[in-house]
Amino acid sequence: MSMQEYIDQAEQNLLHTYNRYQVILDRGEGVHLYDVNGKEYLDFVSGIAVFALGYGNREYNDALKAQIDKLIHTSNYYYNMPAIHAAKKLTEVSGMDRVFFTNSGAESIEGAIKAARKYAFLKDGSTDHEIIAMEHSFHGRTMGALSVTGNPKYREAFEPMIGHIRFAKMNDFESVSAQVTDKTCAIILETVQGEGGIYPAEEAFLKKIRALCDEKDILLILDEIQCGMGRTGTMFAWQRYGVKPDIMTTAKALGCGVPVGAFLMTEKVAQNSLVAGDHGTTYGGNPLACAAICKVLELFEKQNILANVNRVGAYLYDRLEEVAKEYDCIKAHRGVGLMQGLVFEQPVGDIIKRAMDLGLILINAGANIIRFVPSLVITEEDVDQMISILKEAIGK
Repeated sequence: MSMQEYIDQAEQNLLHTYNRYQVILDRGEGVHLYDVNGKEYLDFVSGIAVFALGYGNREYNDALKAQIDKLIHTSNYYYNMPAIHAAKKLTEVSGMDRVFFTNSGAESIEGAIKAARKYAFLKDGSTDHEIIAMEHSFHGRTMGALSVTGNPKYREAFEPMIGHIRFAKMNDFESVSAQVTDKTCAIILETVQGEGGIYPAEEAFLKKIRALCDEKDILLILDEIQCGMGRTGTMFAWQRYGVKPDIMTTAKALGCGVPVGAFLMTEKVAQNSLVAGDHGTTYGGNPLACAAICKVLELFEKQNILANVNRVGAYLYDRLEEVAKEYDCIKAHRGVGLMQGLVFEQPVGDIIKRAMDLGLILINAGANIIRFVPSLVITEEDVDQMISILKEAIGK
């Protein structure tokens, strides 16, 4: 069968919730992907900020193979060694105190919301507490995550949401402050908005939010699902500002391809929120997923990933600045580390398609933004190749 015939078969059986690019990816090596016909693509998407270590990392693959041969799943009624090691490593690099492993980022958001509401419930026994989220945010597709996602188009067909959610403007402290009531139990935001357009939180804004939360005993939830795990040059983006959350979510690059997420919290929140019976998961924290986490964190240190992100991220920023100045159709360039975006005057779908035809995989963030979230092991040479293809795809 041809690639198109396989695609036609997929469309007969898969639920059509994605407008997929017309390619079947077959294998990966380093920062390149190959389709079933053998065509090579330079990958600047990395599975939407997931494959931080690149494809075919031998140590990572061997660790997973060894765990598969040993033990894949037990359920959370029992301890397992990979989960114990992963929890220790993750709390150490994050500076948080307690961790709950999930299967995805959206599940991590669900857990964070439940923890915040339980924390508030234990204070006064009421169940009408409110959460403040940001406009243009994206936290996931489950009902709780959708409820705090600040884009009405994702929510409107699935109303009513969980309720008692207020929205404020990112980087506008007065907007946030105006939404605070005596019922506010949490403020949630992405430290760097991803799907909403690559908007980093401003340091002054985050620090004011932290001070407000401290003053009123409101929990600060930082969503690091996309911007965390080294993508901005620190292990988690909030560490650039020194603004520690009460609850943090992570996923994507945490397992580098194995579906795994987590929400973490301070000891204060842990001792005053979820207890046995409040939350659970069948697959979360299983030995295979946690073996992936352990190896990812080990390789981040061994390969000095953060130093590479800071060096190549700065180079990518300079090169994208050049592109932004060269083309009148580009209105803005923003981002940090290896999470950057170019804002165009028009939808970018055609540019992304032309780039793919030329052997470069890109992704959008909204209709008119090209998002650059490559593997964290890319080099300056990879950036140069990407820029060359991007310019050809943009055209004159």
